Amino acid sequence: MSQADSLFGLFAIIPILFYLGLLFLSIYFVIKVIKFINAKTRFDQERNDKLDELIKVIGNSKENQNRPL
Repeated sequence: MSQADSLFGLFAIIPILFYLGLLFLSIYFVIKVIKFINAKTRFDQERNDKLDELIKVIGNSKENQNRPL
């Protein structure tokens, strides 16, 4: 009987381990998504800053071209 009890105990712990693994995987996924979103936000802000500078430079060069000599 003790072998059957230990086998039953093993089968009883498998779903618990499965759910714990699923929980840890979910937490890992959420952390990775948050890090990705933060990095994307930072890169988007840098790109917007560079675009603003480019627009200013292009605007200044057009103003200089339109001035009479």
